[in-house]
Amino acid sequence: MSNLTILTIDDEENIRNGLADNFELEGYNVKAAGSGKEGLEIIENESIDLVITDLKMDGMSGQEVVRQVTTKYPGIPIIVLTGHGSIDDATEAIKAGAFDFLTKPLDLDHLNIVVKNALRGKELAQQNKELKEKLLNQNNSLEMIGKSSELNRVRTMIEKAAPTKANVLITGESGVGKELVANAIHKQSSRASAPFVIVHCAALSESLLESELFGFEKGAFTGAEAQHKGRFELANGGTIFLDEIGEINQATQVKLLRVLQEKKFERVGGEKTISVDVRVVAATNRNLEDEVKAGRFREDLYYRLNVVRIEMPSLRERKDDIPLLMHSFLREFNIENEKNIKGFDNRSKSALIKYNWPGNIRELKNCIESAVVMCTGDEIKMEDLPSSIRAQSEEKTISIPIGITMEEAEKIIIQENLAANNNNKSKTADILGIGRKTLHRKIEEWENKA
Repeated sequence: MSNLTILTIDDEENIRNGLADNFELEGYNVKAAGSGKEGLEIIENESIDLVITDLKMDGMSGQEVVRQVTTKYPGIPIIVLTGHGSIDDATEAIKAGAFDFLTKPLDLDHLNIVVKNALRGKELAQQNKELKEKLLNQNNSLEMIGKSSELNRVRTMIEKAAPTKANVLITGESGVGKELVANAIHKQSSRASAPFVIVHCAALSESLLESELFGFEKGAFTGAEAQHKGRFELANGGTIFLDEIGEINQATQVKLLRVLQEKKFERVGGEKTISVDVRVVAATNRNLEDEVKAGRFREDLYYRLNVVRIEMPSLRERKDDIPLLMHSFLREFNIENEKNIKGFDNRSKSALIKYNWPGNIRELKNCIESAVVMCTGDEIKMEDLPSSIRAQSEEKTISIPIGITMEEAEKIIIQENLAANNNNKSKTADILGIGRKTLHRKIEEWENKA
């Protein structure tokens, strides 16, 4: 027997009873109501999977039932029953959110098919919602995707640093995933159940950054109408992640140094000293040693932050991870865009792996999102990729392994150029700047050795 429950709403008892008998034979649980008001009360107190309502009823109309159910319980599909003379009203009910309408007298076989389609649609919508929530949870956990030796080195450092109280400085280019590292450190520490507070320092002006970090008292400045707790206070007991730490000004650097040394600060405009227990993880794409030498970053603050240093590799340094990231982003954007793209064809896959990714993982993610949107088939092709990646893929290059002799390298260069020129020896000789006789001689020597 099905555990799905259908609610029938009709002010004619014989119709209610007939629908109940039909659906019970089909294996559904059935609830019945003689008015729209009674039907809404049942929905409020029972678990209802589908509603079938008459359109013309005394009291609350079927249209009003549709409006209230779609507003308050948007996941429940509604089928409207109407007479031949009320087709326009039934159409309005569809516009209001009903799944379908049927005219009386009813064809029960057809009604059963419509019910199954409606319930199947609800099931698919629920599955899609669960997949999106699962994906969101995965994204919230900020899992680092990859199996390259470079990423495994980072994982090892995280495992060693996370259980300690040491401050951590994460360095690397923009878009490499420094926030992923910070989150992993927090999740693997004893503070995992406490807050993880993120501050994007570069996104805040100098005047705002101090009040965001340390909070402010009511009346501290124009617009400060109430007391505001800062990020350090909110992170008490947990971890604060200071992204792009190299962007903060000298005055804020002094106050940050005090928090790191003494675990104390005052809100802007306040006199009360606040003590906090916060672990600091910072990140930067700048060379802080150069910033210290230039006098833009305090040396004592740098050493306080740089207790444990984790260098996040660029994506071009971990090309082995690109296929895994590609497919992970493809799954994410398939769900987001309600598509079912199976993968990448050989040309697009090769282009994505060969590309240098100056914007790193962030650029790759944006690229896959764009490709999913542009793709009309079940496989991403070259034409679906952004023009910058297609252009680089079309550039013809020669790969020469390290450790081979000059003679072997020369052979690779000549053979690759011959292939690119469709074995036209005269054109190849001209491009390489050698005589045609010399080219013929070298080819004959290789053939004789073979």
